[in-house]
Amino acid sequence: MQLAHICLPLSAKACRLGAIVALTAILVISFNIVRLWLRLKHIPGPRMSALTNLVRRSWVTTGDAHDIHTALHRKYGTVVRVGPNAVMVSQPKAIDTIYGFKNRLEKSEFYDSIMPRIKGGKLPDIFATRDEDIHRRMRRPVARLFSVTNLATFEPAMTSTLKHFFSRLDELFANKDTDFDLFRWIQFFMFDVLGEVTFSRELGCLEKGEDVDGIMANIWAYFRQVAANTQMPWLDYLWRDNPLVPGSTKKNPLAEFGFARIMERMSLSEDEKRNLGQKDFLSCFLDKQAKDSTLPSLFVPTWVNSNIVAGADTTSILASAVMYHLLKNPSSLAKLKEEVDDAAAKGRLSRYVTWKESRELQYLDACVKEATRMHPPFALPFERVVPEGGLEVDGHYIPPGTRIGINPWAMHREASMFGADPDSWRPERWLCSESKRQEMNNALLTFGAGHRSCLGKHLAYFEIYKLVPSLLQQYNIELVNPVGDWTVENKWLAKPSGFQVKISSHN
Repeated sequence: MQLAHICLPLSAKACRLGAIVALTAILVISFNIVRLWLRLKHIPGPRMSALTNLVRRSWVTTGDAHDIHTALHRKYGTVVRVGPNAVMVSQPKAIDTIYGFKNRLEKSEFYDSIMPRIKGGKLPDIFATRDEDIHRRMRRPVARLFSVTNLATFEPAMTSTLKHFFSRLDELFANKDTDFDLFRWIQFFMFDVLGEVTFSRELGCLEKGEDVDGIMANIWAYFRQVAANTQMPWLDYLWRDNPLVPGSTKKNPLAEFGFARIMERMSLSEDEKRNLGQKDFLSCFLDKQAKDSTLPSLFVPTWVNSNIVAGADTTSILASAVMYHLLKNPSSLAKLKEEVDDAAAKGRLSRYVTWKESRELQYLDACVKEATRMHPPFALPFERVVPEGGLEVDGHYIPPGTRIGINPWAMHREASMFGADPDSWRPERWLCSESKRQEMNNALLTFGAGHRSCLGKHLAYFEIYKLVPSLLQQYNIELVNPVGDWTVENKWLAKPSGFQVKISSHN
């Protein structure tokens, strides 16, 4: 009885203490919600998104965030509140404000979720690292390798893979009334090209007609895994970066793929290395590290990882977008084929078109630009942090610390820049005055903008400008279902569903 009398008061005190703690927590959370709501209450947007980031996370989970973001801008304007502390912009003049060389806004925590993990740690890469010093140290040694001038030295390797691509299409599909997924085979080609220029050997996708080592599936699985958490990066501390969660410290298959190729190279004898012939990207990366002992050992696998993971899928998506929209629009296809055939008849095009030759094809250039406008591979906002002093965007003041970004899909459908028909395929919009063309080109965020723009954009264009006219010279291509439409799943990258075609040799 005495023990009971003692416990009851203690229990009551514990209850009161628990109630006080709970009430305090509720008040703190409520205060924070109100504080965040007030600082951006002048920015229009969906009411619920102003209260929780779960709303914008749910948009990414659906796979339709690119369309949702575009619709939000059309409803609310060029500046839209999409989170308690997040704003999206589609004003073309804001590109320089947010991504320009002058302001150099810092990347947000968005990119922490993208960085691959190895044994529980993060593997910084040129695209995702938020540390400007690391970014500069990683980019500077290899930037010249991705210049158009240097890429020309890799063109024979690209052409060799292009020949292999066509030989496989001839063997399996040409004149056989057999349909196939052109996006899938363009993926095989792009992965093998990057294998050739990076490791001096194709990855084997074209030869086997399949995803070798599951590299494509692993990349897409990774995108699906991390995309939603870019909107609430702190969740990674509860999951991917939590050592108590089983599997959180497992090896990353994408990084391990690059490591394996590096170890293969390192195991070669000097004679075997010399027999590789022309230098590939990996040998250039290893040379850079050997000449500068201050470069961390992780830089080489990081550079390799960027070449394969960041380069192949994005370029496949862009090249496929060009072909898909051409096939869906017969008048554009006929016009481009006429340009290609005319140039070939006059001896200005090789059978396997060179980069230099492709630059003379004006309508091809218009089609590629229109495809990159219609279907940019990166389909979430490139997030930055508003600096001290805040920003003024289209009449709206954005306070310091706000997460701000532009979704390329929404920007590329901005009527004030691209005309009254931004949802329509119309390459002719690029056949305009030089000043207007440059203005539109500056509004393309296909490869980002400013000092953090994609290092490999010239390599991507090199491959696309070679592939498309060569493909049209070689084959007659038709959609199996010309009435249907491809779908897009946005898991950070906007991956198309693919499209079935039939081909015959073009005489």
